[in-house]
Amino acid sequence: MITPRQTQHQTQQQPRQKTRQQARQTKPPQSARHARAPRRQLNVATRHQLTAAGVPDGTITSRTRPGGPWQRLLPRVYLLQTGPPDHRQRALAAVLYAAEPAADPLSGDTAALTGGAALALLGIREAASMPADVLIRAPRRLTGTPAVRPLPTSRWPRTITVCGIPSTRPVRAAADFASRTEHPDRIRSVLAHVVQAGWCHPHDLHAELRAARLLARPAIRAAASELLAGVRSIAEAQARDVLTATDLPTPLWNARLYTPDGTFLASPDAYWPDEGVALEIDSAEYHYTRDAWHATLRRRLRLESHGILVISATPSILRDTPTEVLAALRTFLTLAATRPAPPTALARGHQQLPLPF
Repeated sequence: MITPRQTQHQTQQQPRQKTRQQARQTKPPQSARHARAPRRQLNVATRHQLTAAGVPDGTITSRTRPGGPWQRLLPRVYLLQTGPPDHRQRALAAVLYAAEPAADPLSGDTAALTGGAALALLGIREAASMPADVLIRAPRRLTGTPAVRPLPTSRWPRTITVCGIPSTRPVRAAADFASRTEHPDRIRSVLAHVVQAGWCHPHDLHAELRAARLLARPAIRAAASELLAGVRSIAEAQARDVLTATDLPTPLWNARLYTPDGTFLASPDAYWPDEGVALEIDSAEYHYTRDAWHATLRRRLRLESHGILVISATPSILRDTPTEVLAALRTFLTLAATRPAPPTALARGHQQLPLPF
């Protein structure tokens, strides 16, 4: 038999029990709280993020000991998995290390990947991804590491997200790469590939290099001038050097040729529009497979079917025996002068890819 006193006691206990139950429902478990940041950050988090989520310092220390489930990638930056990090996780770790602790590191407001690391995410093979250059806002200073090179700047750029990582746009990344590279051929090659891939227009790159006051460096100025002329690779730059030393007419570099009805025909490395002569520089690096070689032959057939005279050479031939290539060009340019009309192909300029971000 329940007495009035028992009934009153149960009535007083029910609200407290309900309150504790609601608290258990609204307060997520610790593992769920500190997993939010890694979930949107490729399983990478900073010590600040983990402690703000309620993970004790002792837990972080114990889990990052040798053989533990977490790994320390950089000072105060951790990979919350046992397997090795991939290139995206290493790149994001550099941004997390450089970002201001209280800021959202994915916003691109206080840190952004740039230089070779940003270009590597876009598929520019010649750009080294490590050490990672990361922009930070001047006058802020940050100690670098063997894996991260902070780059303070007062010209904060527009940023984009590449593979989940805040990055500068390709034109700024290319300029920052050039500013920190001393080897002329690497500068020449990387800038050419950025433009060749369609990530930026050569005029925009030239303007960015000028804004960064980098055109005073001879290697950068020469590379920028080649890109404005239409050159898109080291081999083409070497061919341009060879042709410039002769009295041959100046060709168009990487002009996009179209048929009169607007159908794309091809984009030869060098093209003389008045004579209808093309020079193709076929590197073994890009033509070593059967499919690539067949594609090269089909492109040549398309050009020849529209009356364009094609000369093919490799970079090594241009380098070792340029006189043979020049003799063939002279012959074709002379033959073309006797033709009644130039070939039916229209040349257009550089085409830039839209940024798919």
